[in-house]
Amino acid sequence: MKKNVSVFTLFLAMAGLSGITANASDSLTLAKPVVVVADADNAGLKLPAGFGALKVADGIGRARHIAVTAQGDVYVKLMRLADGKGIVRLRDTNGDGKAEDISSMGNYGGTGIAIKNGYLYASSDEEVFRYKLDAKGEVVSPLQPEKIIIGLINRRQHESKSITLDNNGNIYVNIGAYSNSCQERDRQPGSLGRMPCPILDSAGGIWQFKADKLNQTYGDGIRYATGLRNVVGLDWNNQMNQLFVMQHGRDDLHNLFPSLYTQQQNADLPAETMYALKKGDNAGWPYAYYDPFKNKKMLAPEYGGDGIKEGSQEYIDPVVAFPAHMAPNAMLFYTGSMFPAKYKNGAFIAFHGSWNRAPLPQEGYYVAFVPFENGKPGKWEIFANGFAGIEVVTGTRGAQHRPSGLAEGPDGSLYVADDAKGTIYRIVYTGK
Repeated sequence: MKKNVSVFTLFLAMAGLSGITANASDSLTLAKPVVVVADADNAGLKLPAGFGALKVADGIGRARHIAVTAQGDVYVKLMRLADGKGIVRLRDTNGDGKAEDISSMGNYGGTGIAIKNGYLYASSDEEVFRYKLDAKGEVVSPLQPEKIIIGLINRRQHESKSITLDNNGNIYVNIGAYSNSCQERDRQPGSLGRMPCPILDSAGGIWQFKADKLNQTYGDGIRYATGLRNVVGLDWNNQMNQLFVMQHGRDDLHNLFPSLYTQQQNADLPAETMYALKKGDNAGWPYAYYDPFKNKKMLAPEYGGDGIKEGSQEYIDPVVAFPAHMAPNAMLFYTGSMFPAKYKNGAFIAFHGSWNRAPLPQEGYYVAFVPFENGKPGKWEIFANGFAGIEVVTGTRGAQHRPSGLAEGPDGSLYVADDAKGTIYRIVYTGK
């Protein structure tokens, strides 16, 4: 009988069921599970009480958006190729939370990546691909992705094609405006705006496509929402069954119209804004911007505004307004159970950090949280800080790390990507 138990135990061990082991007397014992432990310094991050953080990987390249399989593998989209590849897979082989097995695939850079219904979706700056995942969450044919969207505009400004998917077979793609404010001469002082703005025909909004149709172009998609200068962070809210996006607001109010706006206003305006979108919505770019101090949509100076005149009421209002120029690069609605109840169904936002708030210090470089109750957002707060590595950032090169991607692990932990040094963080809750 003892011999049979040993053979059975060996079989379980070979099958990878490390929770059962054989002791010296050939009896079955339960192995102590490996626990993910935060780094002693919480990976350099400042977190609320009860939370800890560790570095999953470091130096993997310019990491943008990330996605995690049900098995815990982390897929990272690189903005630029590293060793000729643009998607990195991180695998924790011993359960300590660190990535011991690192591999890569894909010959294109970009930002967007997502997992839905057995597929890994990833975007370049012109196309969207998908890869079939097997039952283990592994890519079946890494060298042969399907192209589902082709021919998207890339004018080397706001070119990243961020993506998210709903629960009805649709994929949503940001197509950023290749302009600051649709001036006749982009970013030139005093230049007026083009009316109507021709960019909105093919950019400056969110396009909806089918998630399973190959080689779609603009004609196959729907301009789902318009008047959005650039959306890098977006997510589908399953609780409300609605698309939410974070807009990068316009720049250079004082630099372009110094007689109308002060340098202080240049740093403070306009707000970075969260929108809850419905099909056909118009957020107002380039004709209007949102002033978080007046809580109003203001007419843009390129179109006759002076800081006092209000914009058209046909444009939708944001549901949350954040300080200017902080560059919200990722958004994630948290559905896990690891974190305390206040975080359930709330939104995490990764702020990449500003470059144009002078003469004020630069801002951002942190992960914020917005609680939601009954589908309504509450007051936002800073959740994870310290990525920059210094207290005061006067220029973007001073920030050591810049949050750019968010993903939820199968256990409910939160992953954060950094595109400055290619660090992937994992935030866990221990309650201690």
